[in-house]
Amino acid sequence: MYKKLVITTLSLLFVTSAPSLAQAETVMQKVARTGVLTAGTSKDAIPFAYANEKGQLVGYSIDMLNLIKEQLEKELGRKIQLKLVALTPAQRIPKILNRQVDIVCDASSFTWERDKKVDFSLSYGATGTQLLVKKGSNLGSPESLIGKRVGVLKQTTNELAIRRSQPQAQLVFLKDRAEGYAALQQGKIDALASDSILIEGWLETTKNQDAFQIVPDRPYSSEGIACMLPENNSKFVDAVNYTLYKFMQGFVDGEKRYVAIFDRWFGSNGVVFLNKDLRDLTIETMQLVIESREEIPKSEL
Repeated sequence: MYKKLVITTLSLLFVTSAPSLAQAETVMQKVARTGVLTAGTSKDAIPFAYANEKGQLVGYSIDMLNLIKEQLEKELGRKIQLKLVALTPAQRIPKILNRQVDIVCDASSFTWERDKKVDFSLSYGATGTQLLVKKGSNLGSPESLIGKRVGVLKQTTNELAIRRSQPQAQLVFLKDRAEGYAALQQGKIDALASDSILIEGWLETTKNQDAFQIVPDRPYSSEGIACMLPENNSKFVDAVNYTLYKFMQGFVDGEKRYVAIFDRWFGSNGVVFLNKDLRDLTIETMQLVIESREEIPKSEL
């Protein structure tokens, strides 16, 4: 009887402790063990992360994830599979906290509230919150949004920016960006709040782009695009930041591989063309990041 009691007690202790043991495994340990990097991303954040006509997840942030995968292969000395999982904005942090994804790279921006739950990588892009409205609309200023129906995705910095700019705006929560674009065209909302560059990306793909305009000229907010990672994973954060820093240094230095990656999405033949002023601003922003850290030897680029 005593022997059975001991076995039962030990079994219960094992079952109880198993989740905590899994939680104690770092991302680097998990990737080294499984050979899989599971990454959360978006399916409608053109040009950062979206599903193309073949249903494949592609974009600037997906290219960053592939570079991160390469760096992990180098550090861990084994082949790594990049497994992409499409998430809604509201799913991103819960999936990281539950360790269902190892990292999220889409069009995420840093906020202090998010930083309480997850860690952020270096910023590898910049954007801001603007509105997509129908051509001829008089919306744009904070005052013009009083009582107006503004579509937003819940738990995004776009929602936060509109709340701060005009608390009296009537927020309409959307399932995804596609629903928002449709709602605007159907007159169900007066404006759609989103990242400037994501709106530009959608306009590049729509047939009736002349029917819309982006307002105001000066965004309601200015934000850096970064990856989100689970806390207490210093070595993984180091690997991700090293990868992003290497990309930015290579791009600014004119290294062909990194320039090609950037131009695939933002060049003259890219998905969203950045004019010279915006490209110069991007380079200047990256240069500030580069100057804040030790330069990587050219032999490692």
